[in-house]
Amino acid sequence: MIAKLRGIVDFIGEDSVIIDVNGVGYLVFASRRTLSMLPQAGGDAGLIIETHVREDHIHLYGFADSAEKQWFSLLTTVQGVGAKVALALLSVLSPTDLLRALASQDTTALCRAPGVGAKVATRIVGELKDKAAKLNLGPVAAPVAPVSRAEGADTPAADTKPARKRTVKAAPAVPETPVVDDGAMMADAVSALVNLGYGRSEAFGAVGRASQQAGENRNLDTLIRLGLKELSA
Repeated sequence: MIAKLRGIVDFIGEDSVIIDVNGVGYLVFASRRTLSMLPQAGGDAGLIIETHVREDHIHLYGFADSAEKQWFSLLTTVQGVGAKVALALLSVLSPTDLLRALASQDTTALCRAPGVGAKVATRIVGELKDKAAKLNLGPVAAPVAPVSRAEGADTPAADTKPARKRTVKAAPAVPETPVVDDGAMMADAVSALVNLGYGRSEAFGAVGRASQQAGENRNLDTLIRLGLKELSA
């Protein structure tokens, strides 16, 4: 199984990228969020990979960070959510946005993704709310470079290409020091409420609603305070 790829960006499409590793082109499907972090064609890039092996194909799915990969694996356990729909969700919602949407049971946010209707969104919330509360998400990467598509190319090139020498100096796709969003802060707030005697699931929901109320000014103390208010309502 392939777990990680690092090589030269050969082509970036609408939902995939071809990574040239020592002359072999690997076609990797990815969310728009991950694709937006890749350098221009010719730049060096690294992606975390999940390999799906089926009778009729082998598909590689790439992620900018472990948090996105965890969500992909979790989303695809829901009936009606395949790899394509999971990537669509991860294209419109970051890992922390997904965490917040499940905590607050915000099906409208989930419906922003193509292929996700009200029924599927409700199923996602129902099946993943408790599981998401137990997720131990790693650092979430921040965008470092805009997407660049090959000029005049409508379809990806072949999966294999002859080796050619290149001299490249470009930032990697995933920052060496990832930028962490407020997912960890929400997890700390949930933990604090659990330590006060509340159930993890109800604490998770309360913190999600508290996060929405606090808006841009949210911090750990605010999430705990508003979370307690939600639980006592």
